[in-house]
Amino acid sequence: MRKYFVGLDVHWTHTNGCILDARGKKVKRFRVRGPWTRIAEELLELKGKLFVCYEASCGYGHIYDLLRQVAQRVVVAHPGQLRLIFRAKRKNDRVDAEKLAKLLFLDEVPAVYVPSQDVRAWRQLIQHRIRLVNKRTRAKNGCRALLRSVGIRAPGRIGLWTKNGMRWLRSLELPSTLHALQRDMLVTEIEMFDKQIKLAEKELKRYSARNAAVQLLMTIRGVGLRTAETVVAYLDDPARFRRNKSIGAYLGLVPCQDQSAKTNRLGHITREGPASVRRMLCEAAWQAVRHSPTTRRYFERIQHGRKDRKKIAIVATAHYLARVMLSMLRTGEAWRETELRKAA
Repeated sequence: MRKYFVGLDVHWTHTNGCILDARGKKVKRFRVRGPWTRIAEELLELKGKLFVCYEASCGYGHIYDLLRQVAQRVVVAHPGQLRLIFRAKRKNDRVDAEKLAKLLFLDEVPAVYVPSQDVRAWRQLIQHRIRLVNKRTRAKNGCRALLRSVGIRAPGRIGLWTKNGMRWLRSLELPSTLHALQRDMLVTEIEMFDKQIKLAEKELKRYSARNAAVQLLMTIRGVGLRTAETVVAYLDDPARFRRNKSIGAYLGLVPCQDQSAKTNRLGHITREGPASVRRMLCEAAWQAVRHSPTTRRYFERIQHGRKDRKKIAIVATAHYLARVMLSMLRTGEAWRETELRKAA
């Protein structure tokens, strides 16, 4: 049976493709307009084994599901690493599709992991909740800025964002109707985001309650439901990491490195990978340092008693927690504080 290597440059309105045969010779170029389902229809005309490659972008998971129905193998290329490969003067859709096909033929595509549809939906809801929280925070900051602009200090005896605080904010007399209108709109935004966040968290809690991996990670002191579900959703399959240390590079928690001969310079962390997981791990690290003797001892060993190394130590602790979490997901063992403390 013949083999074909197909490179696709996918866009929302059209897709350019290049097809190579088993010897790497160009067989055909094509351009498809309309929905992504027409890509699969175009490839069905080829009689043989299909190996398809395209660059990851918005909707890459849906395209992957469509192409898996017609192709023997589908590879999704890492866009960040492709920029290093395709740093060329001449760049257009046809050229990009041909380069992808050639990389696929040579088996040199920097591939990304494609989770299942359920996991993709889980990740999207986690990200949607984070965006809602950020929007609510901006609205709260707007309220505080409004109060400062008219010289009003919120009462310290009640929390400003509690029911009593919101009632006080609504009944507050402001110098101008324009200030009052702005206050009313900001308060309405905060209440709306509160309701939406509760709905998202309710569904996430229901989904995570059935997930044994989430419950396992929550046995770590300082790791709550939000951190555990985010880590599990993005790691998904622990077997895809060759070793525990790989998790640091995936999450961007390892330092940048510039090494040549005897010179080895280490900079800030790379910050590659999902930023939400990185942020959650750093927040969990602060809690773990307070509640876990094992984690606190690790943090203190990195800090060396120096205040200027506090941020470095907390990022290193987040990296440590990530490695521990991956190991727990591999083995299925819960966090055991006493034994880990002895091992340290």
